[in-house]
Amino acid sequence: MPSPLRFLFVCSRNQWRSPTAEKLCVGRPGVEARSAGTAPSARVRVNAGHLQWADRVFCMERRHVQRLGEDFPDELIGKSIVCLDIADDYGFMDPELIELLHAALAEHMPDEIERNLGEQPIARLLAEHGFKANDLVAASTEQLTH
Repeated sequence: MPSPLRFLFVCSRNQWRSPTAEKLCVGRPGVEARSAGTAPSARVRVNAGHLQWADRVFCMERRHVQRLGEDFPDELIGKSIVCLDIADDYGFMDPELIELLHAALAEHMPDEIERNLGEQPIARLLAEHGFKANDLVAASTEQLTH
């Protein structure tokens, strides 16, 4: 069995966005996740060890990418860094934030992981509100094209 992909999610204070993204990855086969923040007041402040551990770093905003580049230039060499462009407008596990994260992360999951997700929190949340996964994809595509 291949080693799991290690995802690090970064926002400012590590209170809302990055912990939500981390939680969405819990229990996914082939993925390990952690979260941290760039601000001095972050619940968990990002450090060199986090970046050395991670295979992929997901930043919520461009300023987080910039901050990591300034503070940890050596640790970022050869790292896959993705800016999700998700503003600090959501609370922890906010349904809209969950939808944004699920759509944004789907393209970064290896196909075999995406096919074998099984029952995940997002699937349960969508079902509770009468949606199917295809509804989410259609809504995301529509928002991106209009």
